[in-house]
Amino acid sequence: MIAHGDIWNAIDALAERHGLSVSALARLAGLDATAFNKSKRISKDGRERWPSTESLAKILDATGERFDGFLASGGAYEQMPSAPPMLLNRASVPLLGLAQAGSGGFFDPAGFPSGQGWDEVALPASTDDGSYALEVTGESMLPLYRDGDIIVVSPTAQPRRGDRVVVRTRDGEVLVKILHRQTARVIELHSVNENHPPRIIDMKDVEGIGRIIWASQ
Repeated sequence: MIAHGDIWNAIDALAERHGLSVSALARLAGLDATAFNKSKRISKDGRERWPSTESLAKILDATGERFDGFLASGGAYEQMPSAPPMLLNRASVPLLGLAQAGSGGFFDPAGFPSGQGWDEVALPASTDDGSYALEVTGESMLPLYRDGDIIVVSPTAQPRRGDRVVVRTRDGEVLVKILHRQTARVIELHSVNENHPPRIIDMKDVEGIGRIIWASQ
């Protein structure tokens, strides 16, 4: 089932991935600039307003994105076009609190979970590629991730521009961001929460990068 909030979150995330406001996204697609304004998402009498399928088709065409990827960015589905080929042999993955992940001793040099202190969480599908799960704490990653959500991270899946990623720095930071740009020297990360500015980090200060492949929401 697709929730009202998931669709609007996906529109917000689509605009952010392309460096646009929702008004600019609407104009790019040939729509009225106010089509996706937050004030238009709930009517005056409290009823939920949904974007039309025509509007969705136009913004996907304008940005060159696929519908399944668009849904994934709303947070209710896997961020993959279909069940990944590595979902094979395990029904659970190691679980750690997001706040703990930066304290050291929980990952090997290749970015795989190691050491003591991990819990375990069952998934709708299983994986054997060394994926691990982190439990979100706090509200700093709204609207995509809420307190208590579980995100599953693959250290082997190659992240691409627009993917949601977990980046661990050598200073002990654990960042859940959207990959905007990566070169041999720097990585540019955009926030899932519009109240937080983008970050540019030297690659020499990055300890590990993993692609978020699933979220329980």
